[in-house]
Amino acid sequence: METRGAPRRLRGTASWLLGQTTTHAHRLVSEALGGVGARRYHYSLLAALDEFGPASQAELGRRGGLDRSDVVATVNELAAQGHVERRPDRVDKRRNVVTITPSGVEHLRELDRVLRAAQDALLAPLSAAERDELARMLTVVLEHHG
Repeated sequence: METRGAPRRLRGTASWLLGQTTTHAHRLVSEALGGVGARRYHYSLLAALDEFGPASQAELGRRGGLDRSDVVATVNELAAQGHVERRPDRVDKRRNVVTITPSGVEHLRELDRVLRAAQDALLAPLSAAERDELARMLTVVLEHHG
Protein backbone atom coordinates (compact mmCIF):
# COMPACT_ATOMS: atom_id res chain seq x y z
CA MET A 1 0.00 0.00 0.00
CA GLU A 2 1.43 3.34 -0.91
CA THR A 3 0.34 6.91 -0.49
CA ARG A 4 1.76 8.44 -3.71
CA GLY A 5 -1.44 7.96 -5.72
CA ALA A 6 -3.56 9.85 -3.21
CA PRO A 7 -4.00 13.63 -3.31
CA ARG A 8 -1.45 15.50 -1.20
CA ARG A 9 -4.29 16.93 0.91
CA LEU A 10 -5.21 13.42 2.01
CA ARG A 11 -1.68 12.16 2.47
CA GLY A 12 -1.06 14.92 4.99
CA THR A 13 -4.01 14.09 7.24
CA ALA A 14 -3.63 11.78 10.21
CA SER A 15 -7.23 10.57 9.85
CA TRP A 16 -6.64 9.37 6.28
CA LEU A 17 -3.32 7.75 7.20
CA LEU A 18 -4.90 6.02 10.21
CA GLY A 19 -7.78 4.77 8.05
CA GLN A 20 -5.48 3.36 5.39
CA THR A 21 -3.26 1.75 8.02
CA THR A 22 -6.29 0.32 9.81
CA THR A 23 -7.47 -1.36 6.63
CA HIS A 24 -4.08 -2.96 6.15
CA ALA A 25 -3.81 -3.93 9.83
CA HIS A 26 -7.24 -5.59 9.83
CA ARG A 27 -6.31 -7.63 6.78
CA LEU A 28 -3.00 -8.78 8.26
CA VAL A 29 -4.55 -9.71 11.60
CA SER A 30 -7.58 -11.43 10.03
CA GLU A 31 -5.38 -13.50 7.74
CA ALA A 32 -2.99 -14.44 10.56
CA LEU A 33 -5.74 -15.45 12.99
CA GLY A 34 -7.71 -17.16 10.21
CA GLY A 35 -4.65 -19.31 9.53
CA VAL A 36 -5.19 -20.97 12.92
CA GLY A 37 -8.99 -21.04 12.71
CA ALA A 38 -9.59 -17.98 14.88
CA ARG A 39 -10.99 -14.48 14.56
CA ARG A 40 -10.25 -11.16 16.28
CA TYR A 41 -13.32 -11.57 18.50
CA HIS A 42 -11.97 -14.91 19.74
CA TYR A 43 -8.74 -13.21 20.75
CA SER A 44 -10.53 -10.26 22.38
CA LEU A 45 -12.77 -12.44 24.53
CA LEU A 46 -10.08 -14.92 25.54
CA ALA A 47 -7.68 -12.09 26.42
CA ALA A 48 -10.35 -10.36 28.55
CA LEU A 49 -11.19 -13.60 30.39
CA ASP A 50 -7.52 -14.39 30.96
CA GLU A 51 -6.72 -10.91 32.28
CA PHE A 52 -9.87 -10.07 34.25
CA GLY A 53 -11.34 -13.48 35.11
CA PRO A 54 -14.87 -14.84 34.64
CA ALA A 55 -17.39 -12.33 33.32
CA SER A 56 -20.93 -12.03 32.06
CA GLN A 57 -21.46 -11.90 28.32
CA ALA A 58 -22.53 -8.26 28.59
CA GLU A 59 -19.34 -7.40 30.48
CA LEU A 60 -17.23 -9.20 27.87
CA GLY A 61 -18.91 -7.14 25.16
CA ARG A 62 -18.13 -3.89 26.96
CA ARG A 63 -14.50 -4.87 27.59
CA GLY A 64 -13.93 -5.90 23.99
CA GLY A 65 -16.07 -3.23 22.37
CA LEU A 66 -18.25 -5.92 20.80
CA ASP A 67 -21.94 -5.98 19.99
CA ARG A 68 -24.01 -8.26 22.25
CA SER A 69 -25.00 -10.57 19.37
CA ASP A 70 -21.34 -10.92 18.35
CA VAL A 71 -20.44 -11.85 21.93
CA VAL A 72 -23.09 -14.59 22.04
CA ALA A 73 -21.95 -16.04 18.69
CA THR A 74 -18.29 -15.87 19.70
CA VAL A 75 -18.89 -17.46 23.10
CA ASN A 76 -20.87 -20.21 21.34
CA GLU A 77 -17.94 -20.86 18.98
CA LEU A 78 -15.35 -20.84 21.78
CA ALA A 79 -17.52 -23.08 23.98
CA ALA A 80 -17.94 -25.59 21.11
CA GLN A 81 -14.13 -25.71 20.85
CA GLY A 82 -13.76 -26.22 24.61
CA HIS A 83 -11.98 -22.88 25.14
CA VAL A 84 -14.62 -21.36 27.44
CA GLU A 85 -17.38 -22.55 29.73
CA ARG A 86 -20.67 -20.72 30.16
CA ARG A 87 -22.71 -21.27 33.31
CA PRO A 88 -25.67 -19.54 34.93
CA ASP A 89 -24.67 -16.82 37.39
CA ARG A 90 -25.21 -17.99 40.99
CA VAL A 91 -26.69 -14.62 41.94
CA ASP A 92 -28.70 -13.81 38.80
CA LYS A 93 -29.88 -16.97 37.00
CA ARG A 94 -30.95 -14.88 33.97
CA ARG A 95 -27.35 -14.13 33.13
CA ASN A 96 -24.44 -16.37 32.17
CA VAL A 97 -20.89 -16.19 33.44
CA VAL A 98 -18.15 -17.17 31.00
CA THR A 99 -14.86 -18.69 32.18
CA ILE A 100 -11.74 -19.51 30.18
CA THR A 101 -10.70 -23.17 30.29
CA PRO A 102 -7.14 -24.57 30.35
CA SER A 103 -7.60 -25.32 26.64
CA GLY A 104 -8.60 -21.67 26.15
CA VAL A 105 -5.48 -20.46 27.95
CA GLU A 106 -3.34 -22.66 25.70
CA HIS A 107 -5.19 -21.44 22.59
CA LEU A 108 -4.74 -17.82 23.71
CA ARG A 109 -0.97 -18.36 23.95
CA GLU A 110 -0.98 -19.58 20.35
CA LEU A 111 -3.06 -16.57 19.30
CA ASP A 112 -0.62 -14.27 21.15
CA ARG A 113 2.20 -15.71 19.04
CA VAL A 114 0.21 -15.33 15.80
CA LEU A 115 -0.85 -11.77 16.64
CA ARG A 116 2.71 -10.81 17.56
CA ALA A 117 3.87 -11.99 14.12
CA ALA A 118 1.11 -9.94 12.43
CA GLN A 119 2.14 -6.88 14.46
CA ASP A 120 5.76 -7.42 13.40
CA ALA A 121 4.69 -7.56 9.75
CA LEU A 122 2.57 -4.41 10.08
CA LEU A 123 5.25 -2.41 11.86
CA ALA A 124 8.27 -3.85 10.03
CA PRO A 125 9.65 -0.46 8.92
CA LEU A 126 9.74 0.86 12.51
CA SER A 127 12.36 0.31 15.17
CA ALA A 128 11.34 -1.05 18.58
CA ALA A 129 11.52 2.47 20.05
CA GLU A 130 9.37 3.85 17.21
CA ARG A 131 6.81 1.07 17.72
CA ASP A 132 6.58 1.92 21.42
CA GLU A 133 6.23 5.63 20.64
CA LEU A 134 3.53 4.97 18.03
CA ALA A 135 1.55 2.85 20.51
CA ARG A 136 1.98 5.53 23.18
CA MET A 137 0.76 8.34 20.89
CA LEU A 138 -2.21 6.32 19.60
CA THR A 139 -3.17 5.52 23.19
CA VAL A 140 -3.13 9.22 24.08
CA VAL A 141 -5.39 10.07 21.13
CA LEU A 142 -7.75 7.15 21.80
CA GLU A 143 -8.06 7.89 25.53
CA HIS A 144 -8.71 11.55 24.77
CA HIS A 145 -11.70 10.58 22.61
CA GLY A 146 -12.77 7.59 24.71
